[in-house]
Amino acid sequence: MAVNENPEILLYPRIRKSPFFYASRRHGVAKYSVYNHTYHPRHYGDPVAEYWHLVNGVTLWDVGVERQIEITGPDAFAFTNMLVPRDLNKCAVGQCKYVFITAPDGGIINDPVLLRLGENHFWLSLADSDVLLWAQGLAYNSGMDVTIREADVGPVQVQGPKSREVMVDLFGPEVMDVPYYYCREFELDGMQVVVSRTGYTSELGFEIYLKEASRDGVRLWDTVLQAGEPHGIQVIGPCHLRRIEGGILAWGSDIGLDTNPFEVGYGYEVSWMVDLDQEADFVGKEALTRVRDNGISRKLVGVEIGGEPLGTYNDGSMIDVFPVHEPGSSGAPVGKVTSACHSPRLERNIGFAMVPIHLATLGTELSVHRPGGQVPAVVVEKPFVDPKKMLPKQDLRRLAATS
Repeated sequence: MAVNENPEILLYPRIRKSPFFYASRRHGVAKYSVYNHTYHPRHYGDPVAEYWHLVNGVTLWDVGVERQIEITGPDAFAFTNMLVPRDLNKCAVGQCKYVFITAPDGGIINDPVLLRLGENHFWLSLADSDVLLWAQGLAYNSGMDVTIREADVGPVQVQGPKSREVMVDLFGPEVMDVPYYYCREFELDGMQVVVSRTGYTSELGFEIYLKEASRDGVRLWDTVLQAGEPHGIQVIGPCHLRRIEGGILAWGSDIGLDTNPFEVGYGYEVSWMVDLDQEADFVGKEALTRVRDNGISRKLVGVEIGGEPLGTYNDGSMIDVFPVHEPGSSGAPVGKVTSACHSPRLERNIGFAMVPIHLATLGTELSVHRPGGQVPAVVVEKPFVDPKKMLPKQDLRRLAATS
């Protein structure tokens, strides 16, 4: 197989290939993005068809771009608890947590999923920003006895309502005993993996973290694909349609170094994400305490946007942010839409917008400048679909008994 079968896709040697690169590209990648300095399949030709495969069936994703930062050593717990604002005393071995890594000023450096594999053994499954050197620099100056490295681990996602059947065929019925946001180690045809009940979809789903990924990536891919064939598994890219519906934020779009957790809805409303009462003096604690006490001047909200249907986000339809204005104003923008798409199931344009706090109340009317001109918008509840996240939290044993 030629390395570059599509002349429109240019491959550069300084951009990495995931452990599943050569396997996932067999399925006809239509567009790549670069994520964590690594080629990432964005979609395979029809993001709307991929969406329906996800919400009705089962899908396989190459997410080897989620680089795994491993933290070990006698002081690994104390160090990791300093790195994130969540109180990891409330994270058991075998549990996963969605966390922020915050800067001294409270900005969001990254929002990984943290996996606690042992008392002093953690993986950080990264979003799209560099964390390895940040963590190593903190460790160097901390005086703590920790080892921080990028592990040879690569994840794939198996997502959708039929993901349970595929995972049972791969790992046996005991995989149904893994609760939501927990993980467990398995062996699969001689490959060592960690399976977690996590994903980027707000659907029922799993991630399979492959150890020795640089060696066994293609073999794992083929093994999952073969198990999924009887269940109609389809290879897709990251489904931004579903993650926007589910209220999942994207680093670099909705959150980043210039935002703090309180501004994006993970401070006041979800206080456990930033535990300012814990004993640990995590990075950014002083700044975030001031933010809590003084309040915020802007907030990330859900919006419905008028006009013709927007694209799928995956298709590059939102290369730039959309300016937000107060209704009837022709002056400077007061905010911006950070992610937006046309939801196939809701049949309307939805997204997130960062707006001044006085415009953040539900029902507030806005004006958005999007391709095609200025259109009305309104602040609405998010998540837009399944707001209590009941789909991914399903009891798999009970689901099996009723299916």
